[in-house]
Amino acid sequence: MPGLQTVLSRINRAFGTDQIADVATDRDAYAPGKPLGPPQIAIPKVSALYQLWLEYVKQVPPSIQEAMRSIIYQALSSSPPTTITFAWAPAYDYELTVWQTPDNARTKGGITILLKSPYDKTSAAPANQSAAR
Repeated sequence: MPGLQTVLSRINRAFGTDQIADVATDRDAYAPGKPLGPPQIAIPKVSALYQLWLEYVKQVPPSIQEAMRSIIYQALSSSPPTTITFAWAPAYDYELTVWQTPDNARTKGGITILLKSPYDKTSAAPANQSAAR
């Protein structure tokens, strides 16, 4: 799923230390009842990568989408916001694994979300990555 990997690398930058505060200003985009979407800072709605994300998310079971949305909302609601790392791996079925490193006296903790799903051999990133922006 090369296209998904490209999307996740951009989302990881947005939910990383340097941009998480900017993403947190739009935390209501992840409030209960909202659809699971990438932050606009990472992937503009007019891009081909955004369309790849939408196509992929439509295939993810609603319970997993809701779990991811609620984790994101909670992380963005914490003070300061908790960083999130997203990862994908191929699997037979859809799976979600989450772990959180707690804060300590020296550092802020973080959350990792590992999403597993069937490998879609028809999905690929555009050949020219600059066209996907």
